[in-house]
Amino acid sequence: MSHSPTLRRRRLSALLVQLREASGLTVEEATRRLEWSRGRLTHMERNKWTRPDVGNMNALLNVYGVTDPQMRETVLTLARQSRTKGWWSEYAEVFRGSLPGFEAEASEILAYAALRIPGLLQTPDYMAAVMRTGTLDEQKIQRRIEGRIARQKILHREQPLVLQVLIDQAALNKVVGGPKVMSDQLRHIVALSEQPTITVHVIPDTVGAHAGLDGEFSILRFPEDPSLVYLEAATSDLYLEEDKEVQAYTLIFDQVREVALPPHESVAFLVDLAHRFDE
Repeated sequence: MSHSPTLRRRRLSALLVQLREASGLTVEEATRRLEWSRGRLTHMERNKWTRPDVGNMNALLNVYGVTDPQMRETVLTLARQSRTKGWWSEYAEVFRGSLPGFEAEASEILAYAALRIPGLLQTPDYMAAVMRTGTLDEQKIQRRIEGRIARQKILHREQPLVLQVLIDQAALNKVVGGPKVMSDQLRHIVALSEQPTITVHVIPDTVGAHAGLDGEFSILRFPEDPSLVYLEAATSDLYLEEDKEVQAYTLIFDQVREVALPPHESVAFLVDLAHRFDE
């Protein structure tokens, strides 16, 4: 699995905070010693940057009194890796946030879908039907479809992503794009669920109220980095990284999974619903 510059920047930001705190300096004191503008260091520590400068990293290491060669090289290597471009940079006008960069190095994703099929499981026709409800022209829609299909490649990479998905029946019942589109979409999910790394659970309407009613979310887990929660809104994305936040959403996921149908029953449910769309 190739490294993701998005995840490397996140790791670098966290490491810079640790090194500053170990040096006993405040953000203000470090900024004064470096003669940097106000907010510059805070911007770095909060991972609000895109291309870390190696020269700036050396300056920070000197101010923090970091002399260990291995630690210095770790910081500089992270800075260099953070400056590379991931495949998603080719779709800069499509992806508004960092999700593809985080997905690229995730080892596992836990996703709860309430009203629509998760993007990683969508067929191109389903994608188009959803996107045509807005104001995008056909050229932009096709470009977004290309970007989403590129995202889906993580399901088939050499070290496949482990994906667990909880899908509420409300998302499955919506006739997005017409019966044929929905029938094909459901069969596509069934086919994907045959992969040992992909598990799908359906939450039938008979469950009634459950712990996931507050909204959709995804939990991304990484081999060497802390997990995070991804929340998508109409105009922005939100990433929750505090341990207590990740734990809270993990508990919600577990609680919803407990009331959902087991995988084999979920597949049977999807197949039956696909047949009904065919009628």
